[in-house]
Amino acid sequence: MGAGKTAVLGEASDLLAQHRVVHAAIDVDALGLAHLETGAASDYVMYENLRSICANYASHIVQRFLVARAVENTSQLSLIRAAIPAENTVVCRLTASLEEMKRRVATRETGIMKANYLARIHELDGLLDRARLENFTVSNENRSVTDVALEMLVNAGWIAG
Repeated sequence: MGAGKTAVLGEASDLLAQHRVVHAAIDVDALGLAHLETGAASDYVMYENLRSICANYASHIVQRFLVARAVENTSQLSLIRAAIPAENTVVCRLTASLEEMKRRVATRETGIMKANYLARIHELDGLLDRARLENFTVSNENRSVTDVALEMLVNAGWIAG
């Protein structure tokens, strides 16, 4: 939370469009905004939504998928990989200091969940540190979103530097 996944996703999509690279950009968290009946697994529904959307894009000849999600463990990464019809998956972790992530979340969140989100930042950062699922990291602090997105796409091999 607060590392800049959504902002970098949008900018990376714009850069790819500028390079005429056919792709889809999906914020996975947005696919799980729901309150379901007791016992319903909202994460399961979120990944099913991702699978449906990716299948729809694939039917329109999309083969590259930019996906924003804080992936906490190998099970979540497996669910994402199973949902996306891609041959190769590259995981980029965006990093920023805890103070910067807290500042970003405190600025953007104004509702009843603000305190929960702020408390989650440190926990989530620790989970990601221990999981080590990324192929590479990109610093997203004191840099333009364009520079961050460009570095990510170059490191992923999607565009030339």
